[in-house]
Amino acid sequence: MFFNGPNHKDGSNPPANKIVSSSVQQEVSNTSTTPQIINANPYIKVPVVLGETTVQIDLDSTITFPEQVLEIKKIKKSLKLVQCRLLLPTNKLFLKGFVRKNIQYATPTRGGRDYVSSMIHSLTVDVPFQVVTKLDFLSTPDFKSNPRSTEFKYFNSSPLPQGYPSKERLLSGDFSEHNQMSEEVYNELPFCELLSSKFIEYDEALNRSMGSVFGSSGQSITAPFEEGTFTELEEKMVIELTIKVLQNQQVHIPEREKEEQPHEESHNFNEFNSFFH
Repeated sequence: MFFNGPNHKDGSNPPANKIVSSSVQQEVSNTSTTPQIINANPYIKVPVVLGETTVQIDLDSTITFPEQVLEIKKIKKSLKLVQCRLLLPTNKLFLKGFVRKNIQYATPTRGGRDYVSSMIHSLTVDVPFQVVTKLDFLSTPDFKSNPRSTEFKYFNSSPLPQGYPSKERLLSGDFSEHNQMSEEVYNELPFCELLSSKFIEYDEALNRSMGSVFGSSGQSITAPFEEGTFTELEEKMVIELTIKVLQNQQVHIPEREKEEQPHEESHNFNEFNSFFH
């Protein structure tokens, strides 16, 4: 890279590898336009809210660490929902997922009668859960079952075997064929949106002994008498999930009355709009 000359006021050249580049953006004007309306009161297909619910899940699990733990420093949690299925035509909602936990903890390396030196490590685990709950419908789901299949026959006239009068015929349905009329109906599958999650937990060491401190390789470490290490942690957790269940449905938008007055802007919109002025 070549420079024609120094660009800085102090006469020095700029660095060869630039780390940060920024600029001030100029604000430009715009003109509002009125959208073109083709159908005044159309039929549209949109997600319709079938229900919204807060589900409480109670968990009791045991976590085993790969090394000795002196103390827990920090725990971060996040929810991973892998299944949210409304089983139509019932109102049963099946939920399945994990709570991802990242646990930061201290593992002793050396110590004395008045101190312990530790290394900070972390362990990430998935705590599974699987529950079923009832959903109170806000809107009726669109569900149709397959109609029953219908069988039918065609009349058949065939000659009779030897031993019957030659003028007589066998009058019946045709036993050599099978006729059926059936139909399939394809429904829209409901789906979910995760709105929020809340965790309340209590963690307690199971195999901690006061005065027994061990390092990552199992060696005994001298430490103050009240210290101790453990490898198993019992966790009691209450999870609250807020879920919205939707289904794509065909909806008719009615024509607005001419005398209808425009709605006043909501308080939240006024606050949002004032932020930019």
